Amino acid sequence: MAEGSTGRRRFSDKWGKHELDVLAVLSSAFPQWLTSRQIAQRVKAYADSYGELADQAAKAAFAKQFQRDRAKLAAMGIAIESRQPEYSSKSEGQDFASYRLQLGDEPRIRMVFEPEDMPVLAAANYLARSMSISQENERQEEQASHISRTAPRVPQTPAPGLGLDSIAPGLGTQAIPDELVKEIDSRRFAATVDVDGDHINVAYTDSDDLAMFVLEHPGSMIVSPQEAVDAFNRRLNAAKAFRPAETAEPVETAPSGTDGAAGGEDASSEAKKAKKSSSFQTGSEVDRRLRLMLFLSAHMGEEYSMEELADRFIGEPRTEDERRKHIATIHKDINTLTTVSDDGEMAGSQFFDIDWSLLDAEGIVSATNSLGLERLAGISPQYLSMLTASVSYLAHSPLLPAAQRKQAEALYHRLHQHVRPGQTPWVSLTGYELEPRSFGVVKRAIDRHELLDMTYTDSTGAFRRKLVAPVRIYVDEGEYYAAMYTLVADAAPEDKANLVDKAATGTRANGRSRMWQVLRLARIEKAEPVQPVKPLDIPEMTVGELRTWSFDHGTATCFITDSHDLRFVKNLPDATVEPFGDGDKVRLTVSSDSWFVAFCIAHARHITAVAPETLRTMIVARAERELSVGEGK
Repeated sequence: MAEGSTGRRRFSDKWGKHELDVLAVLSSAFPQWLTSRQIAQRVKAYADSYGELADQAAKAAFAKQFQRDRAKLAAMGIAIESRQPEYSSKSEGQDFASYRLQLGDEPRIRMVFEPEDMPVLAAANYLARSMSISQENERQEEQASHISRTAPRVPQTPAPGLGLDSIAPGLGTQAIPDELVKEIDSRRFAATVDVDGDHINVAYTDSDDLAMFVLEHPGSMIVSPQEAVDAFNRRLNAAKAFRPAETAEPVETAPSGTDGAAGGEDASSEAKKAKKSSSFQTGSEVDRRLRLMLFLSAHMGEEYSMEELADRFIGEPRTEDERRKHIATIHKDINTLTTVSDDGEMAGSQFFDIDWSLLDAEGIVSATNSLGLERLAGISPQYLSMLTASVSYLAHSPLLPAAQRKQAEALYHRLHQHVRPGQTPWVSLTGYELEPRSFGVVKRAIDRHELLDMTYTDSTGAFRRKLVAPVRIYVDEGEYYAAMYTLVADAAPEDKANLVDKAATGTRANGRSRMWQVLRLARIEKAEPVQPVKPLDIPEMTVGELRTWSFDHGTATCFITDSHDLRFVKNLPDATVEPFGDGDKVRLTVSSDSWFVAFCIAHARHITAVAPETLRTMIVARAERELSVGEGK
């Protein structure tokens, strides 16, 4: 290692620093636009290989390498925009665009995050990035037919990861709950849905899934993409043609070759929009150095120990030997980010000045002179809005542990202060509606083995009050239910004895046990935990058994499908399935007629007949109404 006459350390360019050097050149020149020739002259790796771009072979080689490096930067969260030069000869106009960093019109927002924020922030970032990438893919496909040959093939809205990493280092080392990752990854597409005037960004699995969401939210309408609107209309038109199941005859049809679970022909077009990977942080050397570079840019002049930087950007070591290796890796990164090319003029011209004496003596990094890279540090206003919405959603959904949900609520209020009024979008995952307000207190009572003093509305709308032991929460037909054990007299405190159900023993007229009550959480008006005077011995109960108690007057239904072994049929609890021609006849008792109407329309491309006639009539009427509303808007 040698120092030049200026005191700066010099290295040959051996670390594959193309992306970093391109970034340094464009950042130091911002807001000026640089032509391809200027970039090739200033980036040492390009200049050594392609010189002055005097021939077509050199131009083609440069263009290929530069677009590859540009795409890598875009994938890491830093976009480079392009334009044709205002003044150029005809030949140059064909060969050279000009480029600069895409920073947006508003400065990035910087916040301080506490260690306890990091697990929630990582989960919210995972959700927000999933929504952003899905929608970006949709926009690119919509625009593909009229993009010019000279337009960049990289996202015009920068991927948000590195800006957040620069002020929240170590984000990529956080563990995200497996259930959250599973549910997000299973919803490969995103659509914008208007629900009573609010636009909600909905992540969904397939067109059936999205249709079910829309139909379960009366007054909602798919805004974009157009492919989702068309797929929904196809289901509505198919539902209008349902036949009565009572008189339907088995039909032999030619094999369609479509996958009922994926929505048939919709799957072929939508599969193009599937996300390629759920891993947003590559862990590569260049990726790590970019995050480190932006972090130092956001904290110029501040001091950080090598050990602290190693923990933030590589992760907690398991052994002391591993700690030393992590520190050595960060030291190498610092050396790479402070090198200059041999002539001292071209890029590679250092990203930072480092206090080398402080680093060598005490292992502390203090950086200055960031070449304007501090512009990239922080969160863009657009992405902060999506991140805030994701934090809010996770604070009120069952996808995070209770402790993290409480932290998410606190983080939401801090983030929301930096978002302009009316700019926070809403986010939702199909099948994971925001929980009813009583969910938290009921779930805590279950976890702590407490009783519950609850006031609720019965099927007639009258208010009732009762002391129960909540046992389980589950989702059925799109609703949250709680199973309550009512035989609690022995465990009730004296002052609550009057709230115990005196008829909790024996059976009802329909033969069902009085020891259990299944109640929709949305019907609980008020609930307070009560400490039992003694533990209760509560019998085990399966969801299937509980489901039979969620209604006293269910509706017996039947529908016929056009093929066997459809996924949406397999997922129905307590359904009776028998072969019927090329399809199946499915019998199911439902507690909600409106849910069954939505279910049949959502899966209408694989349902041919429905019973009873009253519900078939409701389905046809709902489909016609939705179509007329869509045409009107």
